[in-house]
Amino acid sequence: MERETACVHGTWLYDKTTGAVSVPLYQSATFRHPGLGESTGFDYSRAVNPTRTVLEETVALLEGAKYGLAFASGMGAVSAMIKLFPPHGSAGGGKTRVIVSEDLYGGTYRLFHEYYARYGYSFSWIDTSDPAKVEAALKQEAAALFIETPSNPMMKVTDIAGCAEAIHRAGGKLIVDNTFLTPYFQNPLALGADFVIHSGTKYLAGHNDTLAGFIVHSGEEANPALREIQKSEGASLSPLDAWLCLRGIKTLALRMEKQQQNGGIAADWLRNHPRVERVFYTGFKDHPQAPLSARQARGHSGMVSFYVRQSALVEQVLKRVKLILFAESLGGVESLITFPLVQTHGAIPETMRLSAGVNDRLLRLSAGIENAADIIADLEQALE
Repeated sequence: MERETACVHGTWLYDKTTGAVSVPLYQSATFRHPGLGESTGFDYSRAVNPTRTVLEETVALLEGAKYGLAFASGMGAVSAMIKLFPPHGSAGGGKTRVIVSEDLYGGTYRLFHEYYARYGYSFSWIDTSDPAKVEAALKQEAAALFIETPSNPMMKVTDIAGCAEAIHRAGGKLIVDNTFLTPYFQNPLALGADFVIHSGTKYLAGHNDTLAGFIVHSGEEANPALREIQKSEGASLSPLDAWLCLRGIKTLALRMEKQQQNGGIAADWLRNHPRVERVFYTGFKDHPQAPLSARQARGHSGMVSFYVRQSALVEQVLKRVKLILFAESLGGVESLITFPLVQTHGAIPETMRLSAGVNDRLLRLSAGIENAADIIADLEQALE
């Protein structure tokens, strides 16, 4: 089955009883048992729900995986993922060490540094787009390598296959946040990754109307443990949000192609604007990791970051944009612009932010599906 078809139909063609084409919304907290010791396979929606099950199977299909788990947010998925590596300190010695991309979503940094560091975890933050730095970090024991590629917001590309080989040699697991490219443009499991994370809130759902997160994998031993975490912590996705994600995925192929087109047009235009100093976009032929990107991905999405020449221009642009909305998040049908320093990366220490390139002149654009000329016209009047 081709990717476009898999997006539309997933693992569901129609309801065998009624012929319904749309997956039913099972808005039920609990399910009746036929008798003692008997079950329909469903009992309580925190553990399992029919609508969520179809979504989990669909995302797994798109990623070429055996298993998918849906959570109430991307952060819920990341939190569950880390718990798969129990801290050694709980057994009387040492810490569980995780190596993480230094350029990544600020909420992930906050979760790791401010919360899980309290419970016997240690985190090393490195530029994972540099293979030498990955090898150097792995000279010390590590349970996992957690990467974003492309990275948020500097659009660095990390070698998934290379990282998989390196961490497996060291006895650890590779976790890839695939939010920016989605399974439509990139499949990390096929490149050797052990787990894939998605903020389904973004491109997968695609309409800025729901929160969701996913863990996708093919690990026979890991799946029961992850299911137990999902059930016990209670961060599983609601039936309505699962239905909204399923509806969004049906148009994923169309949206990703259009948003990639708009992102490329916006990136080219911004690159030639006198008030823009530098543009970061993985679709540029002179992007530092362009050959790597071409090998491991099929596209570039609609994500573009750029430096304006003076910090005062940031406030001007954010105040003047009309069609493009000044808001957090990304990947929806509406174009959004974000100031990472304040909105998405405020939790990251200044030295680390600046090292990654996140300064007071950086803006991040998520191109939507509007007409590209209208997006450009809005940027032009905002920058004038």
